[in-house]
Amino acid sequence: MVQKTIGVLTSGGDAPGMNAAVRSVVRAALKKGFRVLGIQRGYNGLIHGEMQEMNMRSVSDIIHRGGTILYTARCLEFKEEAGVLKAVQVCKEQGIDGIVVIGGDGSFRGAADLSAHGIPCVGIPGTIDNDISCTDYTIGYDTAMNTAVEMIDKIRDTAQSHDRCSVVEVMGRRAGHIALNTGIACGASFIIVPEVGYHIEDVITKISAARELGKHHFIIVVAEGIGKVDEISKEIETRTGIETRGTVLGHVQRGGNPSVRDRVEATRMGYRAVELLEQGIGNRVIGIKGAEIVDYDIQEALQMKKSFDMELYHIANEISF
Repeated sequence: MVQKTIGVLTSGGDAPGMNAAVRSVVRAALKKGFRVLGIQRGYNGLIHGEMQEMNMRSVSDIIHRGGTILYTARCLEFKEEAGVLKAVQVCKEQGIDGIVVIGGDGSFRGAADLSAHGIPCVGIPGTIDNDISCTDYTIGYDTAMNTAVEMIDKIRDTAQSHDRCSVVEVMGRRAGHIALNTGIACGASFIIVPEVGYHIEDVITKISAARELGKHHFIIVVAEGIGKVDEISKEIETRTGIETRGTVLGHVQRGGNPSVRDRVEATRMGYRAVELLEQGIGNRVIGIKGAEIVDYDIQEALQMKKSFDMELYHIANEISF
């Protein structure tokens, strides 16, 4: 019987827990008697043959580390048919029977292209924004939120000491999930997200009402997709007379040791990905629905729409002052 060879790569923005997923894929595959190739720098590394054989020790002491030991990089060449065909040729030369792709929607489109050319691929959702529609949860989301909460708590200490308002931007280019949950966890006076329209007048009204109740410091959480923290800060200060500072947390939210949840969910999803490839099944994306691990056709998954938790947003507005 010919030994099956699978590759594993990380693509797109890094997320805490990616290493836990790589570890799970490698060890699950080796336990099944597979040969495993770690592909470096995503699709760019695949096209250029940047890969090395992995063993049990290759993934020792990485489950607790942020980032990705396989690195990640943009690859414009892979967006073209010629680039995909080049990657397919490399797979054939290396005897790769399937690939586990850890990343976001863009990474999954690449996995679909490879699958269509005879290289079965299984995607694992890894992005801190939790904006992949086919899954309730993405690797890195929990850690990013905890990091944001820690940073905002520190900012609040200073805001309280100086009777200031702090406008804090958290990540979430197209989705406000991080902003909503961190805003609630930090007791923000107002949360601004791409999914819900807002007027600066609403923010001023909320701050003014809270001041009448004796509140003297304020936190406003803004999703990256909204941005404009400096403009918002200036408007608040002009309208209320409260000293207001804007802070962009930025890429600090991508790093750090993954949380328990990110390590466990990454391990579960990595193991399922290997099970699918063992059966020769590709063109799938792993997801989590409730407490269950599920998988979908990649094209079906890409067509799904993710809802925003308006009930939770309503609760946040009702109790924030």
